[in-house]
Amino acid sequence: MSNTALNGVLVVSIEQAVAAPLCSSRLAAAGARVIKVERAEGDFARAYDSVVNGESAYFVWLNHGKESLVLDLKEDRDHDLLLKILSQADVFIQNLAPGAATRLGLASEVLLTHFPRLVCCDISGYGESGPYRDRKAYDLLVQCETGLTAVTGSPAEPGRVGVSICDIACGISAYSRILEALIERDKTGRGSRVQVSLFDSLADWMNVPYLHQVYGGKAPQRVGINHPSIAPYGTYRTGDGETIVIGIQNDREFVRFCNIVCRLPELSSDKRFAHNPDRVKNREQLDVLLGHTLKKLSKQELVTRLEQASIAFASLNSIEEFSQHPQLKRLTVDTAAGTIKLIAPPGQSGGASPSRVPALGEHSVAIRTEFGQNDGHIGDFHE
Repeated sequence: MSNTALNGVLVVSIEQAVAAPLCSSRLAAAGARVIKVERAEGDFARAYDSVVNGESAYFVWLNHGKESLVLDLKEDRDHDLLLKILSQADVFIQNLAPGAATRLGLASEVLLTHFPRLVCCDISGYGESGPYRDRKAYDLLVQCETGLTAVTGSPAEPGRVGVSICDIACGISAYSRILEALIERDKTGRGSRVQVSLFDSLADWMNVPYLHQVYGGKAPQRVGINHPSIAPYGTYRTGDGETIVIGIQNDREFVRFCNIVCRLPELSSDKRFAHNPDRVKNREQLDVLLGHTLKKLSKQELVTRLEQASIAFASLNSIEEFSQHPQLKRLTVDTAAGTIKLIAPPGQSGGASPSRVPALGEHSVAIRTEFGQNDGHIGDFHE
């Protein structure tokens, strides 16, 4: 069953790459009509790769269910058409380069003067103020600036999180802020400006290492596939050469783990390991003892004992293994090259989808016909 929560909501998005398209894709999934405004060469994410039957993995993930309208916003005719659409829109999203929206006459404060019910969302790299406001920002760059890479990777060197986590954090933050603004508009009758940046979105997620640094004097160290603040919580090898990830959350679980899984009850009363801070401090010694014990078991034997003890564990899956995961829910989406299966967003049951990935400018003629072209200005908008 499709989501109809935002039926009747019109979203206009001048967007490219990941953050803004993710935000508008979630609005589309909730039933909104999304008009994606692209330049003649299209959203550059269309050319990131061609692995999905000739189309970009990023683009098909983030843009199904939208309409593609090609405009040259430096041309008066196209600029006027955009204003005509915005006069009927509920939400306007843009993630243009710093200063570009203002140069195009599309600054949020100007739009709100003329369209007071509009919710305007500006997505930027570092925000609208501060010394970095005019810098371009991309996902990996912001991972580095926020210190995420300092706590990611092996002890030997930092690592990048393997997906576009800054863009994703920003897109989801923008989505939630837009929904809040729409609820507020229902109460007040007035739209508002929403400002979200890649840096702020990921900085919020960095609160735990930040607090460790500021109040504890030391940030968590890189520990590979281990938890920096909890032990045992990481990877262990079994006797048949397999790897399993085990997660202990508290001292009660550690007692069960020692008694039922390891069958070493004395470990839980050892002063070096009795409480989590002690286990973290003595992680290397604990892991040596656990390694000797767990290598005596096959993966299946270990899984059986973990289930008996109600201890959390996971397989260290490859992407190929993940792609066949029994918990994975999929959406069927139309593309120019045929149907494909995407992973369904959280909360959706999967199955068929009425949406398709738009070709560049696929809806331009229909949208121009629907909204027409302005014969003059919208009020005194042109300044």
